[in-house]
Amino acid sequence: MMTHLPLTPLLPPMDQAEAIDLGLPESCVPWPLAPIENLPLGQFTTESTLPGVVGSLARANALGPWDWPEKPVIFISDLHADAESLLRSLTAARAIQRNGDGLSDFHLTPFGRSCQFIIGGDCLDKGPSNLDLLDSLSALLKTGAGVVILAGNHDLRLYLGLEALTVKRSSLNAHMFVRMGKKVMPLLKEVHERHVGSSANLAMLPDEETCLSLMVPGKKWTRQFPKAASRYLSDAAIRKEMQRLKKKADKFAEHAAEVGLTIRQLYAAALKCRELFVEPGGRYAWFFQSLKAVHQSGSLLFVHAGIDDHMAAQISAKGVAHVNRRFRKESRKDPFVFYSGTIANLMRTKYRDVDHPLTETGVDDLHFAGIRMLVQGHVNRHSGQELTSKHGLLHLEADITLDRHSRSSEGLDGIGTGATIICPDGNIVGISRDYPHAKLFNPAHILQQHGLSS
Repeated sequence: MMTHLPLTPLLPPMDQAEAIDLGLPESCVPWPLAPIENLPLGQFTTESTLPGVVGSLARANALGPWDWPEKPVIFISDLHADAESLLRSLTAARAIQRNGDGLSDFHLTPFGRSCQFIIGGDCLDKGPSNLDLLDSLSALLKTGAGVVILAGNHDLRLYLGLEALTVKRSSLNAHMFVRMGKKVMPLLKEVHERHVGSSANLAMLPDEETCLSLMVPGKKWTRQFPKAASRYLSDAAIRKEMQRLKKKADKFAEHAAEVGLTIRQLYAAALKCRELFVEPGGRYAWFFQSLKAVHQSGSLLFVHAGIDDHMAAQISAKGVAHVNRRFRKESRKDPFVFYSGTIANLMRTKYRDVDHPLTETGVDDLHFAGIRMLVQGHVNRHSGQELTSKHGLLHLEADITLDRHSRSSEGLDGIGTGATIICPDGNIVGISRDYPHAKLFNPAHILQQHGLSS
């Protein structure tokens, strides 16, 4: 029978009525794991004998004591344009107190002032409002909070799509805007309503057919892309990309019509979006300017999706600052080449055959760099945070399906609420409205539980 623990010693107290209103758990349990055999420590030495989370943990723990962050870390990921979910999640983490109904009406609590905030990527797409979410994030930054924002694949696709819209077209980049497909339509609709509006802004644009051709690649691209992409993608990946692009291109005008935009209006919104997000001085230029590929705090590596051997070697040899410098430099070059490369793999991998591989060599490099666990978003979960083992590396998956669009389509009620809090004393608390208890992870306690303490 699972032992229920009070949350108050781990986190500051919360008003019971507020916790109930947010649908939050009021008790805590040791992190639930699937039962495994209590194998001796010496058997956790190769990939073939790592039977999951406890095996990966034992392997990491054998390297010596963990290095925990100096201040509490609050990790929230995959907000997907839901500002209300962000604010509820920050409240659940005891980091803010709301003082009004507005999406910027809040202040940091004493606990919040002591924390570092890590936003784990995928701030954009889906809805209800991309611009509201960015305005709430901006308000958090203005409180003076220490905030790290990681790049997610959805964020990156918007940036690269907007870049491809105005650079010289080539067989490798002509499809990067339409590649965003249906998911970018709510943002373009918002931008049109708030920042384009009048017909005067459309007067200088060409006709519908020309505007469509400036966003959607033509038959020439269909012939040239496979050969040009062969340097960067396998034949199977090229075929998949071509199939995906055909579907998106064929439905592009239809998806625009679904949100009430003509092709000319859509093109005007896209140009305005680039002005707001990419050009220096744009209202939301701070967002892309602040993005990082990866962040390390003590023994923990924070990234949106995952890692591969090449990036593990880079981090081990040159550190995360080097990777972030490469990210900033290379993301501003050819959009397709960058998105197909190993840095962008940090934002899009799901450890599939088509992704850049992580092997035991990469895990060893990360362990050599002092990294014991990777904290990520990207893989959405319906029962709170999960601990997994990927190729022998411990992963904490913390995308807990926060945005209302995903929750509605996946059968979850209400507005997503929850956060992962990493404490300097070695405790990690996972809170989600979709699990009846907060989950408590402590490496030493788990190893003791399975008879593997050193």
